[in-house]
Amino acid sequence: MGKSVFLAATDPGAERPAATGAFLQYCSGTGAKPGFFKTILKDPDNCQRIKDLSAKLGVAPRDLYGLSLQEAVTFLNSGREASLIEEVLARYSVLAARFDCVLIEGADLQDVAAFALQGIDAKLAANLASPVVVLSSSGACLAASGARYYLGSHAEVVAVVLAGEAKVPEAKEIGILAGIDVLAVKPADYASLPAVIAKKLEGYVPRVVTPKRFEYDLIERARSPKQRIVLPEGDDERILQAADDILRRGFADLAIIGQVEAIRAKARELGLGHLDKAELIDVRTAPFRKELVDQFFELRKAKGITPEQADQQLNDRNWFATMMVKAGKADGMVSGAGGSTADTVRPALSIIKTKPGCSIASSVFLMCMQDRVLVFGDCAININPTPQQLAEIAIISAQTGKAFGVEPRVAMLSYSTGTSGTGPDVEAVNEATRIAQESAEKLYPGLALDGPMQFDAAMDPRTAKGKMPNSKVAGQATVLVFPNLNAGNIGYKAVQRTSGAVAVGPIIQGLNAPVNDLSRGCTVPDIINTVAITAVQAQAEKGR
Repeated sequence: MGKSVFLAATDPGAERPAATGAFLQYCSGTGAKPGFFKTILKDPDNCQRIKDLSAKLGVAPRDLYGLSLQEAVTFLNSGREASLIEEVLARYSVLAARFDCVLIEGADLQDVAAFALQGIDAKLAANLASPVVVLSSSGACLAASGARYYLGSHAEVVAVVLAGEAKVPEAKEIGILAGIDVLAVKPADYASLPAVIAKKLEGYVPRVVTPKRFEYDLIERARSPKQRIVLPEGDDERILQAADDILRRGFADLAIIGQVEAIRAKARELGLGHLDKAELIDVRTAPFRKELVDQFFELRKAKGITPEQADQQLNDRNWFATMMVKAGKADGMVSGAGGSTADTVRPALSIIKTKPGCSIASSVFLMCMQDRVLVFGDCAININPTPQQLAEIAIISAQTGKAFGVEPRVAMLSYSTGTSGTGPDVEAVNEATRIAQESAEKLYPGLALDGPMQFDAAMDPRTAKGKMPNSKVAGQATVLVFPNLNAGNIGYKAVQRTSGAVAVGPIIQGLNAPVNDLSRGCTVPDIINTVAITAVQAQAEKGR
């Protein structure tokens, strides 16, 4: 039946517990091990139903729900909706790991205070990536409102169930239900429903990826096998706060470079209780400093560097941290909160260098939209790439997208679509497209890649139908390759600031080991996500 089903109800008369019971019984009958999870529970200490389910399923009552109603209201009243969602996701993940499938319920509608949480339940369904079944005993109009409510938060509604006198034909006349399966059952008689829903969910793959879900999955992926990331900017409070949270969550090991006693003092001042799990390194007194200096001299002596100059160069934290990656003392590096992109990238290009077959390093941003993730490249490094370089950026951006769960369909962007326009810039993209398509036959067989095309033709199916009707990419692109840095940087920031998208990156690609750059305006969550990305890249480099 899939990993989970979210049972939503428009009214108490829908008897959602009866439907849950039917689903649990059906799953048990198929040989699967079913579980139960309540997003928000009014009174955990006095809920007999949770106690009964706890005994039946063999888990502690606390494992069967995300938050109490009071906890949820406290989160919302303090403006911490994102933290509420993260907490419920984390608790659900622990439970789901123990079962083959999970029946999820939202807050109970008979609780007056729970009405304030209805919007949260729809968002939770979307962030849990769980298909929604809407139950209603109050007629087609209310059923349609329930479906609209969840769809509006980008949850996927797979069925609406009319439990009572409402007629299916009447419901199907309501526009929003036209594309949703509408089923009818006798009041509270759900015995036949689970088998029907299970058939609908055969091979189900969630189409919606919310920003919070992406971030959660990213961090979960980074956990195993755990990687060691070096942070050269230990004098930045944001770095320390992010490091503390990373170490609390335990998804990466960290080495932090700076003045050790100053870092410890700042940690005490900020109340950071987990930094003692990190290795704190002073570049001047590190026990392996001489080893790194010697290796650096060997790498650069052909360029005319002297041993004294090598020693002096490694007083720079970015160079020292990059040498740690080169020497295998760290799996990746994240820097840039207090410096330029060049400060981060230059040591990497000099020491780690690009992969065989990659003539340049490039970058992408993972643009987390409300319901999906897009890949934008190159928006941070290459100013005016040649057609050959642009083709290379396209192929490696597709590979990066795939590594982070984005099925790549690559659009080579221009101010012209197909053969509608001419000029040097269009011809350059046209040539890059040809080179990339030829390269993909060896480097990425089966890759969908097309261009040149305008942004609207890449993203909007209606526009694509008129401009590039035979393209496998137009109207459904997931990887968007900009022709130059001017267009790319403007493009990603325009989308980020006008749509509310979360821009994760820049992710530097093409290096032999992961080194990633932060913007000087980065936030603590930005740093956390970048460390997770670097860890996942390091896993991929090792083939894990």
